[in-house]
Amino acid sequence: MRLILFCVLLLITSPLHAAERLNVVASFSILADFVRNVGGDRISLTTLVGADSDVHVYTPAPGDAKRIADAKLVIVNGLGLEGWLPRLVQSSGSKARVVTASTGIAPLKLGTAADPHAWQSVPNAKAYVTNIASALAAADPDDADFFRAEAKAYLEKLETLDREVREAVAKIPPERRKVISTHNAFGYFAAEYGVRFIAPLGVSTETEPSARDIAAIIGQIKAQKIPAVFLENISDDRLIRRIAAETGSKVGGTLISDGLTGEKGSAPTYIDMVRHNIKALTSALDH
Repeated sequence: MRLILFCVLLLITSPLHAAERLNVVASFSILADFVRNVGGDRISLTTLVGADSDVHVYTPAPGDAKRIADAKLVIVNGLGLEGWLPRLVQSSGSKARVVTASTGIAPLKLGTAADPHAWQSVPNAKAYVTNIASALAAADPDDADFFRAEAKAYLEKLETLDREVREAVAKIPPERRKVISTHNAFGYFAAEYGVRFIAPLGVSTETEPSARDIAAIIGQIKAQKIPAVFLENISDDRLIRRIAAETGSKVGGTLISDGLTGEKGSAPTYIDMVRHNIKALTSALDH
């Protein structure tokens, strides 16, 4: 009897006991990676939009409302990225605190809309991580020191990553720092690091370019001698391949934009994603 009682007490008091973990939902895979790096084994994390999936056009799954209802924190990007989410939170009846990870970042504009892809700048990613760490610490004060320590270690890795990107871009001749990609997912990267991205789609992958848009892009590539066009991991590649064929620009590879890859892919983490993208860019542009 004493042994049974001891085992029950051990389960209840263990920090790894599932009931003790902070229940967190992240809207999509890049945010989930930030949350995982800060929360570690002190949280139970659920991701709504998983690897290689497009958060712009996500349709909530039947179980998503329950996942949100069970959560204590729901971490979202904001800036208009998750248009499907407010209704889902409301319908779930969740009492969870909704945390906008991009809070404090000055949004870039694309037309009248905010550009939601703020994570493509590593300094912005550091702001996301700081916001996430604060939210986790507020929701679970007992583990606040752990979250702050994990965030500090991860922020140091991001600082190193930021230096890597700047050093890599510096090696590309300034006149060659221009590419075509599938949609406007890289505005923050362009503003931070000085590589010009031209996209035949607008801010969202929901829109389709007109024949006139495509003709204008082809004309621009020829006039400006743009050296490379890039695919994205969440987009149909036929458009970019057609543009490349008609202009003679080379397909520089695949850029990871709005979602990480699976574990066996080239970018299962945010840091892997940024390194993958800068390697693809430099190999296509620096010669």
